[in-house]
Amino acid sequence: MKKILLGSAALLAASMLPAVAQDCPIKIGVLHSLSGTMAISETTLKDTMEMLVEQQNAAGGVLGCELEAVVVDPASDWPLFAEKARELLTVHEVDVIFGNWTSVSRKSVLPVIEELNGLLFYPVQYEGEESSKNVFYTGAAPNQQAIPATDYFLEELGVEKFALLGTDYVYPRTTNNILESYLQQKGIAADDIFVNYTPFGHSDWSKIVSDVVALGADGKKVGVISTINGDANIGFYKELAAAGISADDIPVVAFSVGEEELAGLDTSNLVGHLAAWNYFQSAESDANDAWVDAWKARMGEERVTNDPMEAHYIGFNMWVNAATTAGTTEVEAVRTAMYGQEFPNLTGGTAVMLPNHHLAKPVLIGEIQDDGQFDIISQTEEVPGDAWTDFLPESAVLKSDWAKLGCGMYNTETSSCVQIKSNY
Repeated sequence: MKKILLGSAALLAASMLPAVAQDCPIKIGVLHSLSGTMAISETTLKDTMEMLVEQQNAAGGVLGCELEAVVVDPASDWPLFAEKARELLTVHEVDVIFGNWTSVSRKSVLPVIEELNGLLFYPVQYEGEESSKNVFYTGAAPNQQAIPATDYFLEELGVEKFALLGTDYVYPRTTNNILESYLQQKGIAADDIFVNYTPFGHSDWSKIVSDVVALGADGKKVGVISTINGDANIGFYKELAAAGISADDIPVVAFSVGEEELAGLDTSNLVGHLAAWNYFQSAESDANDAWVDAWKARMGEERVTNDPMEAHYIGFNMWVNAATTAGTTEVEAVRTAMYGQEFPNLTGGTAVMLPNHHLAKPVLIGEIQDDGQFDIISQTEEVPGDAWTDFLPESAVLKSDWAKLGCGMYNTETSSCVQIKSNY
């Protein structure tokens, strides 16, 4: 009931805003890497946004205007993301931006978005520990992916030792910092947690895989939690197969490997390994059937759907509804109308936008099949995304509430709002 009341209040406030003349066309910024190491994941999100824009135009556009997708290529270059975001807002004068994959690219864009009062919808799972007035986080926070996946390893698979393998940037490091703390609170000894980071595009995995195998020399069950991003995943899984390691031997649960990444792999030796997301193409619902059919009709039968695509699907439709409610694409009005927005997700439930700019979403664990799809073996009800983790002392006292408190970093002990300053 609380979420519904918040949504009603937001809609009422938006309806009281003065009418604003809407310039046409409405420009949708698309900020995804089409080249470089992250193109394997991000190109599909560019295609997704173009499809969503086309679908909305076919349905009559927004506020009597046609939508125009303005696509730029930040080329997996983190400083270039900031330059391209500035270009979208100042040269192309876009009304909203959908983009980024890695947290380092989001951190690069954040000060630009805040300086120019833009609006970014960020569709990928991330490390949390952030809540910007100018960003809506439609991917998973740690409590919607990393923590439930770790619980699955502990409770369902009996994992006793953990290898936390990640690409060397902010998302894996912060997520693994949270997981190390969480695991130790669960009784896992520090010596039973192996942490390793590799650069983007890393290809030689033999020594790391050997170290993971050695972790289980005492007979304890080992599991890998993977925050490896981009095309480095190809080499990692190939090395696992070459070493003869099956999911029964050492299970891997990945946070950045979905259907798109598996499309480039021989999955015959990966059957049984896991991924944790909020969506899989194999989800059974009428909405998902329609989405998958539309995607394949547009892109070809071989193209797959994945979790960040669903995040864009939800975020885009919420933005459309918020702009329609507000009667304008002006950022302040849309932001106010976003609170409490609800939209059916593709797994059969309903996504809700919370006052902390995160969604309530279900958590799914999927098992890799030999056709590159996932068998959903675990699914929760909608879990509210938490901007600040409960498992780091400095974050446990913080909350985000932009609707009531007008603050993304409110200290509950001092009853004060901490001013967040971007350092990127």
